[in-house]
Amino acid sequence: MAHTAIDLFCGAGGLSAGLEMAGFTVLAGNDLFEAAGKTFEATHPHAKFISGPIEELTIDHLLDVTGLKPGELTVLAGGPPCQAYSVYNHQRGMHDSRATLFREYLRIVDGLRPEWIVMENVTGIYSIGGGEAVAAIKEELAAIGYDVKEAVLRAEDFGVPQERRRVVFIGNRIGTPISHPEPTHGPGRAFPFTTIKDAIGDLPPLGNGEDRGRVAYKGGEATPYQRLLRGNATTVANHAAPRLGKVNMDRLPHIPPGGSWRDIPFDLLPAGMKRAKRSDHTKRYGRMTWDGLSCTVLTKCDIHWGAYIHPDQDRAISVREAARLQAFPDWFEFTGSRTDQYVQVGNAVPPLLGKAIGDHLKALIETRSQKAA
Repeated sequence: MAHTAIDLFCGAGGLSAGLEMAGFTVLAGNDLFEAAGKTFEATHPHAKFISGPIEELTIDHLLDVTGLKPGELTVLAGGPPCQAYSVYNHQRGMHDSRATLFREYLRIVDGLRPEWIVMENVTGIYSIGGGEAVAAIKEELAAIGYDVKEAVLRAEDFGVPQERRRVVFIGNRIGTPISHPEPTHGPGRAFPFTTIKDAIGDLPPLGNGEDRGRVAYKGGEATPYQRLLRGNATTVANHAAPRLGKVNMDRLPHIPPGGSWRDIPFDLLPAGMKRAKRSDHTKRYGRMTWDGLSCTVLTKCDIHWGAYIHPDQDRAISVREAARLQAFPDWFEFTGSRTDQYVQVGNAVPPLLGKAIGDHLKALIETRSQKAA
């Protein structure tokens, strides 16, 4: 019997892509971000994209478009918008309307009665009201019959070339013991971390602001990671450099690999950073290193925000490079404006992390089936 999934707050479909890599059939996705929906539709042709706010999503409509009955869905996945929980939002709290969107997710859980649920969010969720949000999620799921456990998963531990921490809730209503996937990458594990060079070293060089449309890969032998994400492709889309202004272009040549704003001559620093302590803003104007991991890919790969300068080219990373650092396959083409494309990439669950979660869920499901037999 096929393992099925529905993805709420699906965005461009990173978690869906990972679940599909693990063998799940994704039947539908819901989001109100129109550009992400177009990407989802193009990259998940067998799934139905339902546009609009989750508050307007009815159980009857979901059952109608998927052909399911309550209780038949294997897993309901979703990551309610994280702005209210993020450490980057210093006004976060349970009073923020976005922090209550998980209750809409719970409404869908109660109506669909999936066997399993997967819910993902930023680690900042732990600090709301001293853990109020986490406690509320678990209590409300328990009230409708779901046992839930959460754990912080590090994307780099599962082959993603990026330092990224996410809280992943896994639950079920069928009494199966719950656990989370075990790390596979890093020192002392089966595989080394995937480096930035492993991830983007085959993409052709770009000038500041250059957009050549679809481009061919660089020559030379591809790394296993590059081969995985290329598939059968010979060219790739979304590899265009954002245009930086002259003042930023004057700053970049002073920043070595692994360097940051501290390497910029004082007279070239932005006014606000001239007053900064040397211990502040450690990632701002950061240049990546080929043998390192990327910092967390955000919704803007803005050099003012973090280490988004290419390791050896004086420019910010392209949408495709950000997507590679998020473990998106190259056949994923992001639609909408370039700003929309960066948002879709930055908001996503890295597909390889989604695959690790999906593989682990399948193992738990199969163990239960074997015991039942």
